[in-house]
Amino acid sequence: MKILKKITAYFTKTELALCASSILLITASFLLFDRSNHLTLIASLIGVISILFNAKGNPAGQFLMILFSLLYGYISYTFSYYGEMITYLGMTMPMALFALISWLRHPYKGRHSEVEVGQVCTAEILFMSLSALIVTVLFYFLLSFFHTANLIPSTLSVTTSYVAVYLTFRRSPCFSVAYALNDIVLIVLWILASLEDSKYISVVVCFVAFLFNDSYCFASWKAMAKRQRPT
Repeated sequence: MKILKKITAYFTKTELALCASSILLITASFLLFDRSNHLTLIASLIGVISILFNAKGNPAGQFLMILFSLLYGYISYTFSYYGEMITYLGMTMPMALFALISWLRHPYKGRHSEVEVGQVCTAEILFMSLSALIVTVLFYFLLSFFHTANLIPSTLSVTTSYVAVYLTFRRSPCFSVAYALNDIVLIVLWILASLEDSKYISVVVCFVAFLFNDSYCFASWKAMAKRQRPT
């Protein structure tokens, strides 16, 4: 009961309702379309809870993202989405670790449950854009070499993931916008996969839930930035 009270006191009613509805939607889709790949269900639930903590600026969200990356990398491997596998295991997971360290090193007023919101200057945006372009080109040829399924959306997923993890590390509110764009790409990617195997519909539903949660996360960070830096 004490743990339940702490949870309800920490999260707002909107956040709890969003998380609960996402969990119900993901679980229902798993029972309807999959029922066998329990790793997909576990990864999806971890991902939703991760976004909830991210919306609060809590470093626990980055720890959960590391776990999600491990599981999602394996799920991607099962459908030959090598781009997703390489992206999450080789980029998102280590960057989530760096982001975790960064968030822990920049607590807001010494409170480790809330990170201090950062800012990205124009020069850094240009650097991020140029490096994202280089990463995109390199991964296009790499994924083509491995005969990755649905090459174009797989490559776009790499681009949006790179921008998202970069902005997460820099503690910019825009990281959620990049993740939302990545969610849209992944919805398309897994719809294509579900046309061949209906069990992947549950993964599509997972990223639809992620899209709504990431949208809320951006709004939450904008409010958090305004509160931390009042004008």
